[in-house]
Amino acid sequence: MVADLSVPASPTRRGELFATATCPRLVVKVGSALLIAPDGQPRRDWLASLVADIAARVAAGQQIVVVSSGAIALGARRLGLARGGRASLEDAQAAAATGQIALSSIWAELLGHHRLTAAQLLVTLDDLEDRRRYLNVSATLGRLLKLGVVPVVNENDSVATEEIRFGDNDRLAARVGAAARANGVILLSDIDGLYDSNPHGNPDAKLIPHVARIDATIAGMADARSSSGMGSGGMVSKIEAARIATGAGANLAIATGRIDHPLARFGDTGHGTVFTTPGNAPARKAWLSGGLTDRGSIRVDDGAARALAIGGSLLPAGAIGIEGGFMRGDLVRIVDAAGRVIARGLAEYDAADAARIVGRRSDELAELLGYAPRSALVHRNHMALL
Repeated sequence: MVADLSVPASPTRRGELFATATCPRLVVKVGSALLIAPDGQPRRDWLASLVADIAARVAAGQQIVVVSSGAIALGARRLGLARGGRASLEDAQAAAATGQIALSSIWAELLGHHRLTAAQLLVTLDDLEDRRRYLNVSATLGRLLKLGVVPVVNENDSVATEEIRFGDNDRLAARVGAAARANGVILLSDIDGLYDSNPHGNPDAKLIPHVARIDATIAGMADARSSSGMGSGGMVSKIEAARIATGAGANLAIATGRIDHPLARFGDTGHGTVFTTPGNAPARKAWLSGGLTDRGSIRVDDGAARALAIGGSLLPAGAIGIEGGFMRGDLVRIVDAAGRVIARGLAEYDAADAARIVGRRSDELAELLGYAPRSALVHRNHMALL
């Protein structure tokens, strides 16, 4: 795919993509560096200005989900832990357990000043990767929003291990957006958008105001480092979040939070980077496209890649390689001959059987397998193109 760096209409128009009329349901992610000062104290005055923006949007009819970082940083100060609580997994878990209760209390207090009720949801990667648990999260978010509540979501770092962690709240926000069926996601950050090179090292770096499609050029502009040193994300995680959000039918914006009333400012100016979605995605396809824990991959030839692009299923004849130890029903990547991920879907065969029928015609499968075969390695109804 080719990157589209053109600007859709005006900066104000970009801000309007996230207004109530065009975005009835919005996810707002707040980074650690914005919520917590370098001394480990919460930035209450700034947070109060953000909550005032949220309250104004809720009063206008917009439903808001907040994805809030900051628990580890806040808890680390209270416990006196080195390296902001990130010296070890055990320190991070202890800091999160201590900081989360304080963080939730601040959100509940400030939202309460505007007569808004806060709800806390703590999730792990598994909660959003397992289909049944994902649907439970989706149902809870939907009910809370219909009741006029502002859900405040964070990763459950107090129990998450390295194997079941998002590791950053950018991707979590995008995945929560898909679960909530949100129309937009705004990542408030300590940087005001995607630049064509690292603005901290290059004063001539140019802001990219609009991305219509994410390709290798766009991905190459990312810098994995978190500029504050406090959070766990960087521009790489934000671009991955944009891929998840747009695949689920939501626009995503990266905007600065280093000003008071950041949502109001973004709505007025549209300053930042907006990744626009090509359109709505069915709920199941949104879950599939945003999956982060696939169990393996199926490599396909050029003919199969073309067939998938026009809505076909992946047949054994079009496969040229199997990787991983996946089981039937597991999420797998589908990659083209050049190694690019072009789709995600649910495997119809275990990896061992899939490997036995790679490149084979349908009329050969029963003899090879010893049982009546299924028609596809990955059926189109259980696949999402990327």
